[in-house]
Amino acid sequence: MLKTKHLFFGFLILFHISCNKKEKVINKSPGKPNIVYILADDLGYSELGVYGQEKIETPNIDKLAKGGMLFTQHYSGAPVCAPARASLLTGKHLGHSYIRGNDEWHTRGKVWDYLEMAKDSTIEGQRPLPKNTITIAELLQQSGYATGIVGKWGLGAPNTHSLPTQMGFNYFFGYNCQRQAHTYTPLHLYENEKRYYLDNDTVPPNEKLDKNADPNDVASYKKYTQPFYAPEVSFDKMIGFVDSNKDKPFFLYWATPIPHMPLQAPKKWVDYYVNKFGEEPPYIGNKGYFPNRYPKATYAAMISYLDEKVGDLIAHLKSIDEYDNTLIIFTSDNGPSYAGGADPVWFKSAKPFNGEYGRGKGFLYEGGIRVPMIASWAGKIKPNTLTNHMSSFYDVMATLCDVAQIESPKNTDGISFYNTLVEKETQKKHDYMYWEFPEYNGQVAIRQGKWKFVWQKIKKGNTEVELYNLDEDLLEEHNIANNHPELIENFYQIIKKEHTTPEIDKFKIQALENIINSK
Repeated sequence: MLKTKHLFFGFLILFHISCNKKEKVINKSPGKPNIVYILADDLGYSELGVYGQEKIETPNIDKLAKGGMLFTQHYSGAPVCAPARASLLTGKHLGHSYIRGNDEWHTRGKVWDYLEMAKDSTIEGQRPLPKNTITIAELLQQSGYATGIVGKWGLGAPNTHSLPTQMGFNYFFGYNCQRQAHTYTPLHLYENEKRYYLDNDTVPPNEKLDKNADPNDVASYKKYTQPFYAPEVSFDKMIGFVDSNKDKPFFLYWATPIPHMPLQAPKKWVDYYVNKFGEEPPYIGNKGYFPNRYPKATYAAMISYLDEKVGDLIAHLKSIDEYDNTLIIFTSDNGPSYAGGADPVWFKSAKPFNGEYGRGKGFLYEGGIRVPMIASWAGKIKPNTLTNHMSSFYDVMATLCDVAQIESPKNTDGISFYNTLVEKETQKKHDYMYWEFPEYNGQVAIRQGKWKFVWQKIKKGNTEVELYNLDEDLLEEHNIANNHPELIENFYQIIKKEHTTPEIDKFKIQALENIINSK
């Protein structure tokens, strides 16, 4: 296992030393910097070139990394969408967070019926955050930042108090509801609190090929390509937000839905990868979402399209003389998906970790929660740097408060990694990092130094826990829990300390309640 680990970090070291060209950069303004936080959706740890991807091309994001700092041990707050975003915006881990899993709020009616949602906005969206929630956007807004989110919200339905514009954002454009984001050519998006209609035909998510259609014929998939591609429309709105606020500090949270399923991408990029990869079997829709004639090519096309738009944003920031005064962070909300035609094995999407079902998205192994993170800030972050500092989504609030020179709330779980960004020696570290996740049969994970504790299938009555030494077993293949009873007891004490009873019954894991109530 040590050999695997050394090989993995070897390519990162090669990346670190291969680009020693120094750029002369000067901050445009001595005041508060702009902040751009880019959150990809289901992008695996190794789906960028700088993290070892060999099939998908990401030259713009790779260049961003070479101009800044690459994190090797950054973790999402959760292995799926909504709780990861809640952790990010509130600075709380899943033992304290209000939102601990995806909650589609079924009591409202036919929440999974796309056509019903189109007619009735009251069944769109996810479980709302509480009214008194403090978000990083609100803190930045109060300190003089213009704040905007473009992409996917997923933390409160239309007609509730938990909308971006009521949670600290001056501007919102994109999907309110993560179920609506199961098509990239929707009937509508949202601009602030109103629907923004797109002239697309009605093709509900998961609609299969027409009866008797030839799955090998590209023409059979024509209906899944509509005139308005949501990421493109959203990007134009995002540039508008930047231009409208370039004379003041701005915080842009670009919560792109890419590369979350379904497989839909601009033809230019699909054709590029069909030419590169050659012929492949079609995906007929048997694992959810839309069918697709060229699934591998389309998946790669989605990521390269996102990379292209990252490059376009950077070029635009430079054209308006704002790039040098902007901190850009790029990361992902969790590990790679196994559904909808995605193929994390073929792409080695979580390399060196396992990204398959049971180890990738939805699970608390490294492949599900360790994510890429790149930070670039001209004149502040030294180009071509690499850090092994352990950090998580719930550290972002404290970090951005330091960047903006404002005080961070005390009742959060995060530790600012600002000093790591600017290479100060006084970086405070976590004694441990904590996750609990009520979905996929209930899970807990704790990272403490080289040790990783995992407890799976808790809701099924499983009492067998797992312990891994990540220094020697990076792939979490050899459970050594029986050899270290003292460490296991320590981890149970951490659960007792960090778990609080969730306010929402759906998120309750009874075995954890039993632990905190035990003497």
